[in-house]
Amino acid sequence: QVQLVESGGGLVQAGGSLRLSCAASGSIFSINGMAWYRQAPGNQRDLVASISRDGRTNYADSVKGRFTISRDNAKNTVYLQMDSLKPEDTAVYNCYANVNLRTYWGQGTQVTVSS
Repeated sequence: QVQLVESGGGLVQAGGSLRLSCAASGSIFSINGMAWYRQAPGNQRDLVASISRDGRTNYADSVKGRFTISRDNAKNTVYLQMDSLKPEDTAVYNCYANVNLRTYWGQGTQVTVSS
């Protein structure tokens, strides 16, 4: 069994920063793509950023230049550094990972940005 556990969400003022972490644990043989998604109330879940096993990254246009995704393969962990946060970044953030060729999701962490 594989679990993804997220941490690092919270309340921050506009212009501030937060760092999200997502650690995979369990019977892990390989982790391919990892990513962060977010869902605001009334909206669909959207991709924020993704990173391949070899470090190639992709970002939503709305976060380019403000967010940075990274991963530590030795720790089976993906990170999302969020800078210059805006109120419209408020959402539940979920991590995603392709582990052992199967899809797993974290439980979600709330990020709230006040104006």
